Amino acid sequence: MSTINDLKAELRAAMNGVTSRSIRESGMGYRLVYGVELPRLREIAADYQPDRHLAQELWQENIRECKLLAILLYPIEDFDHDIADIWLSDLRPEQAEVAQLLSMELLCRMPDAADQAFLMMADERPLRQLCGFLCITRLLMRGCELSPDAEAEFLDQAAATLPSTFLPLRKAVTNALLHYGEQSEAAQHKAEHILSSCN
Repeated sequence: MSTINDLKAELRAAMNGVTSRSIRESGMGYRLVYGVELPRLREIAADYQPDRHLAQELWQENIRECKLLAILLYPIEDFDHDIADIWLSDLRPEQAEVAQLLSMELLCRMPDAADQAFLMMADERPLRQLCGFLCITRLLMRGCELSPDAEAEFLDQAAATLPSTFLPLRKAVTNALLHYGEQSEAAQHKAEHILSSCN
């Protein structure tokens, strides 16, 4: 518990009142918001060893920064689908920022990230769809090539999801299509066709 208290003391010291108020007023549903920006959270996390138990304790706090630190401090080798499912189930759509960091730091680094990305893209829950498209984007950025079947599924899911009214999801789908389009001229035409059909 002393480590949690030490972290909270650092968060209080780094508190940004203007950002904190802005996030609270946006109705994200946290009990407490310190308004600490992600670069500063990364600096704070760097002073601690990744620790699964500490990360789980932090996640239980209904505090924006504690959830973000939980992601930064969870050892990737210990992260599994059960934890991912529990954490995503805890989040509200308004807390997309947390889901985005979870995707970038943990989900896309799992051994079967590509398979999980397709499962999440096909999910009906917006935050899981968001994570799926963020993960596929990261994999494409790493040079991952889609098989013909995977490519067809990705394009179908993107076309079906792009009209979503959930803005973070629409942005993630658009970004995924743009990165996919960088693979070849043919891919660019397919991506542009989907993007233009939703404008």
